Amino acid sequence: MSIRSRHIMLPSKPMGRSVHVWCFGHFGHPVVVFPSAAGFAHEWQAQGMVEALEPLIQAGRIKLYCPESNVAEAWTRKEGDPEWRIGRHLAYEQFILETLVPFVREDCHQPNGKMAVTGCSLGAMYAANFALKHPSIFHYALCMSGRYEARHFMNGYDNSNIYLNNPLAYLPNMSGPHLQAVRAQTHISLVCGQGRWEEGCIDETRALGAWLERKGIPSWTDIWGRDVAHQWPWWKRQVVYHFNQTFH
Repeated sequence: MSIRSRHIMLPSKPMGRSVHVWCFGHFGHPVVVFPSAAGFAHEWQAQGMVEALEPLIQAGRIKLYCPESNVAEAWTRKEGDPEWRIGRHLAYEQFILETLVPFVREDCHQPNGKMAVTGCSLGAMYAANFALKHPSIFHYALCMSGRYEARHFMNGYDNSNIYLNNPLAYLPNMSGPHLQAVRAQTHISLVCGQGRWEEGCIDETRALGAWLERKGIPSWTDIWGRDVAHQWPWWKRQVVYHFNQTFH
């Protein structure tokens, strides 16, 4: 039996358009999948990640929700006003919280249900950021080969909105009730190889992992070998390994 898949378009006023979302599975714990720098909703299907997770999906352990992102507007474009660019990220955050999360909860028949988040490369930054900012919604994040210093994408420019979406900037200062909520409600797994094209990712993974540990946030920094590259074949192995331990 093939994996049940659906393509939907969710209208979003903050985004100014409808947003592509691919859904995979018939039942299971909801997992929101953020794409890499390509930003495509169908990326995990095209790259074989959905197929790699087929046993968990078909067993009703997980159900994937894969929205597109506007990463090219917000983070990867080199030109453009940084104020406008971070504004586009805030619009996407509104879409996730105000449109996608209610849709997932209704689709899973869980009015107040929590969900997991995951992503590779830039998708990992999204996953970590959403889990750290919204622990009452996102209880688990699997972040593979991520960059967690957002100013890297803004040519060093900074303001309060960039700071509040920059895990390596705000986490050291996190305290009080919000830190308590993160400690109590979420777990973050950071995974990174030490092979080709992981330069920068490995340093920022270790740095974020160290801060998670210092802050007492449940976490696992899982560093793979020197042959493990910043590539889809390795991310397939990593997601299968971690999801089999988490969603058993």
